[in-house]
Amino acid sequence: MADTTHFVVIAEFQVKAGQVPAFLALAHNDASESLANEEGCFAFDVLTPEGSEDIVVLHEVYRDRAAFEHHTQMPHYAPFKEGSAPLLAAEPSVRFFYTATRPE
Repeated sequence: MADTTHFVVIAEFQVKAGQVPAFLALAHNDASESLANEEGCFAFDVLTPEGSEDIVVLHEVYRDRAAFEHHTQMPHYAPFKEGSAPLLAAEPSVRFFYTATRPE
């Protein structure tokens, strides 16, 4: 069986009222650039929960933790991190996972 363990990031952001469009634009750019320019980034979804107007969730899948650390050093990451901070109503909740099993 091939090694199918990936490093997964799930980050939840509570965005200030009226700031969701600006936040989504920043997140979209980060996601697009990550998928286009990072060999170790396999997925980057920008999600909004059903029934919520001010929560945005990022679901990111990387080859391994090193690929995620590389992501945080990429030129497109700083504008997201710095630009999104004033748009947030609270500190983001960020959780890290490893895939436990994947169907072949």
